[in-house]
Amino acid sequence: MSAQTTAPPVLRTVTVAVDAERAFEVFTRRIGDWWPLQSYSCFEEDATGVVFEAERIVERSKSGEEAVWGEILAWEPPFRIAFTWHPGAEAGAPMTEVEVRFRPQGGSTVVELEHTGWERLGEGWEETRSQYENGWPAVLDLFTQAI
Repeated sequence: MSAQTTAPPVLRTVTVAVDAERAFEVFTRRIGDWWPLQSYSCFEEDATGVVFEAERIVERSKSGEEAVWGEILAWEPPFRIAFTWHPGAEAGAPMTEVEVRFRPQGGSTVVELEHTGWERLGEGWEETRSQYENGWPAVLDLFTQAI
């Protein structure tokens, strides 16, 4: 892959029947209520929860360990949040970025998730991107159910 190659983003959109303030709050403040830790977790069965906390996204284990999933890049309630994405990776590891936009539409909110930066992962980025392309719909489905 050449340095100029830009991998296509993973784009997912869902519409929820609440205002943008509520959608943003459920996505951020209540992520621990709906995130599928049984499927997408660093600690697997030892996981106790995930939170947006002090400019980071953090997963905790029963034994008190923590895995940083990402750092907050933008926090613009109720319209936008952006963060780096590297669940459980060591400091300095390549990371992708996720931006979630909350666009009011009538009495509902269109939630647009854009996951970019795949090329930063180096060789094999295509497989990782494919996993997320297939994983984000299930995650967002749980988010919509939590609404």
